[in-house]
Amino acid sequence: MELRTEPAVASLEMSEPKSGTSEAEEYESLPPHASLATHMTAGAVAGVLEHTVMYPVDSVKTRMQSLQPDPKAQYRSVYGALQRIVRTEGLLRPLRGLNITVLGAGPAHALYFACYERIKRSLSDVIQNGGNSHIANGLAGSVATVLHDAVMNPAEVVKQRMQMYNSPYRGLWDCVLTVSRKEGLAAFYRSYSTQLTMNIPFQAVHFITYEFMQERLNPQRQYWPGTHILSGAAAGAVSAAVTTPLDVCKTLLNTQENVALSSAHVSGHLSGMANAFRTVYRLGGLPAFFKGVRARVIYQMPSTAIAWSVYEFFKYFLTQHEQHSLELSREADKTGPT
Repeated sequence: MELRTEPAVASLEMSEPKSGTSEAEEYESLPPHASLATHMTAGAVAGVLEHTVMYPVDSVKTRMQSLQPDPKAQYRSVYGALQRIVRTEGLLRPLRGLNITVLGAGPAHALYFACYERIKRSLSDVIQNGGNSHIANGLAGSVATVLHDAVMNPAEVVKQRMQMYNSPYRGLWDCVLTVSRKEGLAAFYRSYSTQLTMNIPFQAVHFITYEFMQERLNPQRQYWPGTHILSGAAAGAVSAAVTTPLDVCKTLLNTQENVALSSAHVSGHLSGMANAFRTVYRLGGLPAFFKGVRARVIYQMPSTAIAWSVYEFFKYFLTQHEQHSLELSREADKTGPT
């Protein structure tokens, strides 16, 4: 396995040399040697950074997806929205809900990446004799998404309610307690089916695009940060754009936007993906399904690039550390007690 910067190449020697093994095979042999803790730690760090670095843009995206926004919360651009929010609501307002996002993103992404790596490896062995398989990548990403969303969905509900303009909640626990008391615990999973319907194709497209870009930019499958950043950005942009209509429906289910539901003559709480689709169409037609698409792509491109580059770095670093410790242990066993 090689760590290539520009132009130097740093090699990580394996504990036992394998004659005739290519660079690509050495890199692709990394996941089986990495422990479950390695994948989970790398995934958790990557997930937290992915959600926090671009969080203000995510706040704008949530507001721009509002179907019946307050006149004071109608924005023409992402930058203009951030300017107005900071000027009228305070410097920290775009960060509202960040705490629950961090609490959810760590464990959710730990499960996500660990599950993806293990399932991808198992399916690739069956489908492509250990080689890269787009089918394996897509299926692994889809299964990993089910676990990820089970953890992240309640955090998404709280986050989006706190991001909305004139949010009535004083803070994280006030939101959790108020929603639990008025709508029941089921409210935290009201959008789960829609979330899965959105995220399974999102992650399938995401992983297929990422692996496809890696084949083109990094055919030797070395640890090369630049290719991970570019591949991650492309994967985030494509998957975000094609799944925006489902994201708009998810936002409506999470926020239960009162003005919009009243305009659509919806009594009580809106639930179900089909009802959300009908409501969005009734209120805004086809264009409504693409509200906030620019903000969503702007958010996902750097976020996904950060997630993949950080994940690949930590996977490399932690595996190198494990390999070094193993070599020291073997050397100690060979020398024996003095």
